[in-house]
Amino acid sequence: MAGAAVVASPGVAKADALNLFFERTVLQAADERCGLLAPDVGAALAAGAAQARGAALRQGMSERAMKSLEVRARARAADLKCWSAELTQSARQIESAYKGYARITRMTYPGDRAAWRADRTLAREARWRLSQEARFGRDRMIFGLAGKAAPGALLAVANFADGAQPYGARLVLRDSGRTLGPYLPGGAQTLSSRMPPQSGLRAYLAEARSPAGADLLPKETRQGWAFRFPAESVRMLAGLDPREAVAVQFLFPGDRVRTAYVEVGDFAAGRAFVQIAAR
Repeated sequence: MAGAAVVASPGVAKADALNLFFERTVLQAADERCGLLAPDVGAALAAGAAQARGAALRQGMSERAMKSLEVRARARAADLKCWSAELTQSARQIESAYKGYARITRMTYPGDRAAWRADRTLAREARWRLSQEARFGRDRMIFGLAGKAAPGALLAVANFADGAQPYGARLVLRDSGRTLGPYLPGGAQTLSSRMPPQSGLRAYLAEARSPAGADLLPKETRQGWAFRFPAESVRMLAGLDPREAVAVQFLFPGDRVRTAYVEVGDFAAGRAFVQIAAR
């Protein structure tokens, strides 16, 4: 097993993505059993595995094929002795790669239609740790993880051009417990078309609402509203296919709704990245 680099480049080829995912999953599984890596290095490896998985899925691999590859990788890890020369060499190579990775404080994860921007620098004020911007009509939203310390809470911060004031918001995404996989009809070019039918959806109501602080507002806006979603929704979002989309619905009196869409993309990889303590 080759010792793969911790981070993959955005333009990695399908074969490379599959190899990287396999190698990282083998070492992850071996680390779980043998304790080969320091916790931060293990977290970096998990981020790299998530990124390679996302790259392979976006290039046409099916969820079933990726699960089969993961099973093979874990079986391979089970066949290796904890302190074999092969595992020891791979662990050293990952540890060496991590030294450079740990110095990276910001990363961008491009998607098909949008990008996630990750930031794990130390700060005294709240800031976006992992964010994606969206426009819906004349309105603007930033969605993602924010806080003084990484990884932060899941927030949607929106500015409404007409000064409208929503009383609530909900995050709507595919319910993986009631569906067999992502809903991507005909390539699903628009983000709204990547949402499954109503029967396959799950919604999380925001558990808090407040005026948004200036440090979290979209650029060139002076006011807006911030909504915080439950921690469980973060786990659900991280488990979705990177090609999928989720919807943030802002609720107004009179049953009026304004909807913004977010590409799932490499949310899982970005979340793992910001969870690693900045050096």
